[in-house]
Order: sequence, then structure tokens, then C-alpha cells
Amino acid sequence: MRKFNIRKVLDGLTAGSSSASQQQQPQQHPPGNREPEIQETLQSEHFQLCKTVRHGFPYQPSALAFDPVQKILAVGTQTGALRLFGRPGVECYCQHDSGAAVIQLQFLINEGALVSALADDTLHLWNLRQKRPAILHSLKFCRERVTFCHLPFQSKWLYVGTERGNIHIVNVESFTLSGYVIMWNKAIELSSKSHPGPVVHISDNPMDEGKLLIGFESGTVVLWDLKSKKADYRYTYDEAIHSVAWHHEGKQFICSHSDGTLTVWNVRSPAKPVQTITPHGKQLKDGKKPEPCKPILKVEFKTTRSGEPFIILSGGLSYDTVGRRPCLTVMHGKSTAVLEMDYSIVDFLTLCETPYPNDFQEPYAVVVLLEKDLVLIDLAQNGYPIFENPYPLSIHESPVTCCEYFADCPVDLIPALYSVGARQKRQGYSKKEWPINGGNWGLGAQSYPEIIITGHADGSVKFWDASAITLQVLYKLKTAKVFEKSRNKDDKPNTDIVDEDPYAIQIISWCPESRMLCVAGVSAHVIIYRFSKQEVITEVIPMLEVRLLYEINDVETPEGEQAPPLPTPVGGANPQPIPPQSHPSTSSSSSDGLRDNVPCLKVKTSPLKQSPGYQTELVIQLVWVGGEPPQQITSLAVNSSYGLVVFGNCNGIAMVDYLQKAILLNLGTIELYGSNDPYRREPRSPRKSRQPSGGLCDISEGTVVPEDRCKSPTSDVKDNSFSRSRSSSVTSIDKESREAISALHFCETFTRKADSSPSPCLWVGTTLGTVLVIALNLPPGGEQRLLQPVIVSPSGTILRLKGAILRMAFLDTTGCLVPPAYESWREHNVAEEKDEKEKLKKRRPVSVSPSSSQEISENQYAVICSEKQAKVISLPTQNCAYKQNITETSFVLRGDIVALSNSICLACFCANGHIMTFSLPSLRPLLDVYYLPLTNMRIARTFCFTNNGQALYLVSPTEIQRLTYSQETCENLQEMLGELFTPVETPEAPNRGFFKGLFGGGAQSLDREELFGESSSGKASRSLAQHIPGPGGIEGVKGAASGVVGELARARLALDERGQKLGDLEERTAAMMSSADSFSKHAHEMMLKYKDKKWYQF
Repeated sequence: MRKFNIRKVLDGLTAGSSSASQQQQPQQHPPGNREPEIQETLQSEHFQLCKTVRHGFPYQPSALAFDPVQKILAVGTQTGALRLFGRPGVECYCQHDSGAAVIQLQFLINEGALVSALADDTLHLWNLRQKRPAILHSLKFCRERVTFCHLPFQSKWLYVGTERGNIHIVNVESFTLSGYVIMWNKAIELSSKSHPGPVVHISDNPMDEGKLLIGFESGTVVLWDLKSKKADYRYTYDEAIHSVAWHHEGKQFICSHSDGTLTVWNVRSPAKPVQTITPHGKQLKDGKKPEPCKPILKVEFKTTRSGEPFIILSGGLSYDTVGRRPCLTVMHGKSTAVLEMDYSIVDFLTLCETPYPNDFQEPYAVVVLLEKDLVLIDLAQNGYPIFENPYPLSIHESPVTCCEYFADCPVDLIPALYSVGARQKRQGYSKKEWPINGGNWGLGAQSYPEIIITGHADGSVKFWDASAITLQVLYKLKTAKVFEKSRNKDDKPNTDIVDEDPYAIQIISWCPESRMLCVAGVSAHVIIYRFSKQEVITEVIPMLEVRLLYEINDVETPEGEQAPPLPTPVGGANPQPIPPQSHPSTSSSSSDGLRDNVPCLKVKTSPLKQSPGYQTELVIQLVWVGGEPPQQITSLAVNSSYGLVVFGNCNGIAMVDYLQKAILLNLGTIELYGSNDPYRREPRSPRKSRQPSGGLCDISEGTVVPEDRCKSPTSDVKDNSFSRSRSSSVTSIDKESREAISALHFCETFTRKADSSPSPCLWVGTTLGTVLVIALNLPPGGEQRLLQPVIVSPSGTILRLKGAILRMAFLDTTGCLVPPAYESWREHNVAEEKDEKEKLKKRRPVSVSPSSSQEISENQYAVICSEKQAKVISLPTQNCAYKQNITETSFVLRGDIVALSNSICLACFCANGHIMTFSLPSLRPLLDVYYLPLTNMRIARTFCFTNNGQALYLVSPTEIQRLTYSQETCENLQEMLGELFTPVETPEAPNRGFFKGLFGGGAQSLDREELFGESSSGKASRSLAQHIPGPGGIEGVKGAASGVVGELARARLALDERGQKLGDLEERTAAMMSSADSFSKHAHEMMLKYKDKKWYQF
């Protein structure tokens, strides 16, 4: 046994190539001759890495825009991201390369284009007529800072206001500056002695395009005549302005101010406002001005044909409302509704029936962009109910602490989860359809079911349907329901592993076939759940308490005898949980006053009503030992066929039979080795750090990441609080050098070299790179399974790798994956006589009876992936068939054995940002792409690969980024993505003839081309702004072909005169689009051809 170990350790140290191991193989073991026969079908060309979709709420939003004709919503963020939302399922994510904050967004309404203004004083024109929007033009202002933009409906001239108070005009077709400039000093002339401040508002009079209303921060508003190039009127108010809005008839406008007031002005009466309103100010009796309130950050003024106008505003609350939540105020006639929001308001927009500013607006909804949510309010219903949000924006409802991804699940799973989740829906939503419904769905080429599970800081677990690049919440489970909530702060003595979020989920283990779910939480607790469609009342929640101890004794006695005496299994004969205060009396160290035998959380003692869905089967908690809190759980596995759950931490490993509610195994990590321990360990001392014997692999690097994984998963602050709150008897050095359990895998394989047939066992991987095998002797199924004990015994098999073990899997003799045994799901809350016989047949379907073992006695392969390397071990001989050193300088954060194109491979994500895949069993490198550097622990904790070339990670606290490493998916992605732009007729302009006849002052149009064009206004100064062509590429050709603001737009304007021309133009456009498409295909083929050549030259 010793020789074997030394050889394995040396094996772990030598970086021998896999080809060398292959040459030795035939001499080591006769079945080795069969190894080359496994046909590996996966080649490098099957792999390509690309991002697919981003789901969730846009992180740190900063700007909002809506196209009322296309019905598309755009959100910009502080990190330069752009998210576009159409009908549910049509979403798009783009990114400005600079990463500068988006300060404003403006749609070219019904043109399939969008202008973004960024904090680095750049303007960008996005083409939305392609599935992946691209920038067509950019303009960088060099001498002035951009503060506000305005693009009138159906105009190609964009007004740009700056910090200096000037207004420049940009042609959005060519993205060049006009020579026409409105200078601040000309605009205010002698009306003010000081600079009026930055431009905070620009808009044209709805009835006269030749009149421009300019709002300056200081409180001055100017109505500028574009033709005569002078101010018609100037309006001054002694409070700073935040926003301005027109009445649609163009005779009045409203301003919102920093003292919480609104001023209403008649255009022709600049001397004083006709009305001053303080919506939230206390009216004083003696006619004095109301007390000042907080600033009104934005106001909108919307008219209706049949009633009073709506005035909608954000902010403006009185200063004495401390702790009051942010509000949106809707004033309609004499009624004022104050709508409280959960987060602060970033921006809001009123959605109206018409895109024309000079028509009755008829508002029907308000979209409110909050710091962490998007809310849509129905203005047409009494009480202003909100619409039920169909987008997956609630990922971060509580911070995500871990996630798992399952592609190609059983087909009945999503309907089952949906049916139990549908009962959890809230009531009281608006009865109307979600009004943001632009775009069209893509053609979903992928038809297999995909499920994402997210674990959260509040102990909730959410199941999401992620099929065909969409995301929809199916079901939410609240794991904290089984615990007593502490009523006050003094009542919280035991949860001090973490200062907050004691229920946070750290690890999820799920068996999709049996639907068994197991979660490990931050307070060293494990909960096992069964899925049921029936509601049940659980009188007493079954519960077990486990003492996991880390002690170094003289390792002479056989394993198993050293385990500390087990506490009486709670939940079987004695289901009453022991009250925590009675624990110290049972403890040997109670005289020291140290806490002992106490779990961190208290399980509820009252009956628990469990709704259809996931129902608690068993709660397991680790307890305090001699004043030391239980260490957090680092690995977890559940097996429905065996009825077992196993978990480990840096102290040791525990296995529980959840059918009999009994603890089967409770060992310190060292006790697993027995007399085969390869490390020299010193007994514990708070002052001494124990280092394993020198010369072994980089243990310090290998154990740092698992140590991080032990921490509270919510934030860095909590990470610190965790180490601070631990007992002083355990120093961090002492903890680092402990060997933690880092991987667990139940399987049916050869446990020892001499085995002639596979049998159930558990493979255990540790942070020091050791793999140990525990044999399981299970009683027969049916009633016997509940009566006879499961016998668990270490097998003596020990394998070694370099770096902490991350993942294990097993292949049969043909190289196919051997899945762990499982029992198919059945409803266990319905008692059926026949069911018992069925159960007997169903249990352990993968297990092999000795009689049939002759056919199966061919060898298997164990695939083991550690932080540093991967090995394929031939079983039962335990010879290393193949080996691959994955990384020397970094370490693997996540490794998964996944199915792709009817084959399997090992996929790894490294801390240095590389994503790699290897063939199985020979571990040939197939893909190695630098994808993203590890910038924070969130990515490390949430990155996961799954079948069919899918992967995901949490890219921000609120968003999931999905990616694919499959060439086929990359090629089909264009088809799968939704269309943002759909051809829609622009509504007819309001009839103006009647107003002209009656008042003589109807809507005036303006020839902006004549005013702003080069012929009349000259060229702009070159040093003012720099034009940058966009990286549209082939997509840009498509953009030009579909004429974002080109021919099609002009044809639409001339639609009244020559309707038939549009059809011809659309056909020509389609022809240009298809030629652009075929050009794109040819270019792609050329690129592939060229790429292949380069590859072979290498």
C-alpha cells in the first residue's frame, strides 16, 4: 500500500505528458490495449466561445428611453451597458467600449436607431435593425461637456446642450456638427449678470418647430427663435431647474425646481409664473410660502382629450418625512396619488398613445426605472395598479450566493415546477397586457429543456426555465421557513458564524430525475427536500445534529472507532428537538463555560404547513464543539437511489441516511486515511501552523480558494465578519492548513484493485489533492431498505493529484458517461399498495447484480479534475491512463464533465481567465480561449458549465451572463436571437387644418436643412468634436442597406404623397439585405478556411 502511495505522489509531481502515459499503459495493464479503441469524435472545430445572452436587471442603471411606435424600451447603465427590451423574450445587451456612464438615450422614433450620450462626452448612433445592434457613428466632443440632448420627432437634427451653456446641432445621418451654434451669452444677453449654468433642458415648441425652449440649471429659461437667431422670451425664477415639460398646445410649460415647487408659465408672459405648486409642501394658513421640500427631479405634463391633464413627478417630498420611501406622484385634476417605491427613482417616462408632441398625449402607463427594479404603472385603472413584470429582473431580489445550471433535463420537470410555482403568484396586478411589446422572437433552434437554480442570501432558492436563450422564473423555495426567526437582537446567540444572512445558501445539489434537492447553508446546516404536488402538514420537522471534530490522535486504531459518540438521532424515536439551553449539561467542557453541542439555528417546533413543491424531508445541523463554532460546509452530494446525503468541511465528513434519518459516518478528514495518511501532522495548537510534509504540491495555493469558498457568500464585508466572529482558539493559519473535503461523488464502480464487479461507493476528494473511496453496502430495496442499516466502510483506495480536487466522473469501457444511480420521481404523499413493488424495481437502476456482472466486468475510467491537473484512472487497476497538467501558474476554479455533440469532454474555467476543454478519456486539449480575468469572487462562485456547450456566471450582482463554447450554437445564435426592429406604419399626424383656421397660430413647420445645413450655417470648428466611424463591419453594411435614417425614413415622410413608392423601396432594401447576408456568409466561410490553414501551419 505504501509503495502505491509513493508512486502516486511522484506521479502527481512529474509533469509527464499524456502521450508518455499512453505508451506505458499496455505494459501496466492488459485492458490498456483497449484504450486506444475508444473513438473520440470531438475535435477543435466543434468548439467556439461566444456570449449568448444577458439576463436580469441592468446593474446600476442611469438612463431610460422608449420608442412609442416600435414599443421598445432602452436602459443605459453607469458602466456603459445598453439593454433593450421588447415583448417578453425579446431582449438585447450591448456595451459601449469606453465603459463610460450613459447619461441620456434618445430613440429615432420608428427608425430602428438610438442615440446614446455618455459621460465621456461622446455621442453614439446605434443601428437596431440587426439582431446584434452595432454603432454606426460616434462623435467625441473635445472642448465641451455634454449635459442634455434632444431629438425632435421625425427630425435628423439633434440638439446637444453642454456644461458651458451652449447648444450645438448634430446631423444624425452623417454624425457631423452643423455650424449653427446657440451661445449661452447670446441666449441670456443682459437678463443675468452671471453664467446661467449648464443646459438641463432642450425642447421645441410642440406647435412651432422654429422655437426652442432652453432650460439652464440656475433657473433661467429661454425661448429661442431658430430663424432670427435671437431669444423671444426669457423666464427667470430664483430656484434651480431640474426639468421642463410642455403642454401639447405649446402655450404653456411647466418647470420643476430644487425647492420642491412646480412653476407653470404662459409662453407670452415671462414676467412671472401663472401658477406655483408645492405638491408635498404644508400650506401655511397666513398666506406665507409653503416650507421648502426636496427637489423635484423630473416632471411630465400629459394631456387627455376627455379630462384633466396628468402631472407626474418624482421627488419633492417634505424634509420631515425621514425614512419615507422614494415616491412617484401622479396629479390628475384634483386628486394626487403618491406611489411609494422600494428603491430610489433613477428616471421615469410616461407612455402615450401618440408620438406627436402637438397632439393630445393620452397617457396610459408610467415606466419607472428604479435603482434595482423596473416598475410599470397602469394610469387607466383606478388606484394605479402595477403591471406584472414578465422580464426576469428579480434575480437579485436577495443577493445571489451560488448557482447551478442543468441543460437537457427530463421533459416533465419544467411543467411540474411551473404548476407549483403558478400558485405563488401575487395578486392585484393590472388586468392589461404588458405594453412594451415590440420586436419579434427568434427561431428557437434548441428544443431541449434547461434549468438554472439560484441560491440566495435570504435562504431562498429559485428555479428558472432557461430553455432557448430565454429566462423565466418557475418556482421559489424559502428554506428559512423551517427555522425560528429571532424576535430581537438578544435572542441571537448562536448565529454568530456570520453577522448577517444566517440562512444564505452556499451549495446546491440536485438530482433532476428524482427531483431530490439538497442545500447547504452558511450556518453549517443541510436541508433535504422532496418534490410533491400535494400540500402536507408536517407535525414535527425531522432533524439531526452532527458533531464534526478535527482532532489529531495517534492513528493506530482502525477507522470508524475514532468517531466521537453520535448524538441520539433526532426525528426517529425521539423527534423533539433538544432545547439549546440543555446542551451544555451534556457537554464535557461545560465547566469552562464554552458553548458545546449547540446548532447555529433553531428548527421550528410547531407544525409546518408545506405547500405543493419542495417539502422538507430532513434538517441536519453541525453543532458547536468546545467553544468552537461549526465550520462551513465545503462540499455536498445527494443520491436518490441510495437514499444518502453526504457533506464535508475543513474538519471532516458526515454521511446521513435520509430514509432512516440516521447518521452513518462521522469522521475527521485524517481518520479517513487510517494508517495510510501520507502527511506528517502535528496535534492542534492555536499558535502553531501545521504544514504537510515538504515537497508536495502547492498546498498554499491549492487551499486558498476553498478557504474563500468557506466564507459567507454575500459580500466582502461579510467575509471579514466571518473570520472575525470565529472563536479565538482557532487561528486562521491553523484553519488554512487543515485538509477540507472539496468534492464528493456517489457512483457504482470498482472500489478496490481486486474487485471483479462494480458496487455502490462514494468517492471523496480533498483540498490536498487526495481521492479516497468509501464502500457502501446497501440493504435490498422495499421495506428492507427502511429496516436494515446501510454499512459504510473506507476501502483503503487512495489516489493523488496536484491541487484541490474539484470534480469526479466515471466512463464505461466505450468512453460513455456512467451517471450516478437514481430513482425516478414519484408522488410519495399518496399511499398506494402497488407502489411498494414498483419501488423495489425502480430502486438503484444502475446497480448491477452479481449474476450479470460477467458482462459488465470490463474496465471503467475515473475522470478526476483538480485545481492544477486532470487524470483519467483505469479501473479496477487504478493505473493512470491519461494525465493533463491544466495550468502551472494559475488554478482551475470550476471543472465540469459535460456532454456535447453526442460525446463528452472536460470543461475548465481558470482563475487567469482561460476557458479550456479537453477530450475524454485521452484529455487532448480542444479549446483554450482567454475569456475574462477573475475580477471578483462572484464570478468564481457562480461560474458553471453544463451539457450542450452551455455555461453561465453572475456578471454583476443583478445579471446572469450566458455563453456557449459550442461551434454549432455560435452558428445558430443569429437565428435564435429576437428581432428588435419590426416594420410599423407611423401613426397619422393630427389634423391641423381646423386649428389653423380658428386661431391662425397652428403648428408651424421649419426647414431645418436650410437653417442648419452647411450652405447657410457654414462648417463647425474642427477642434470642437471628432467624428469616429462605427465598428459596424458587415452588420454596418446591413444597417446602411436597411437605411437607418436614410432612404426609408425620407420615404416614410413622403408617404402621404406617394404611398406606392414605399413597397418598391422595401423590396430593394430586402434585396440589399439578402446580398449583405450572402456576403456575410461568404466572408465567414473564407475566414474559417483561412483559420484552418493557419491552424495547420502551427
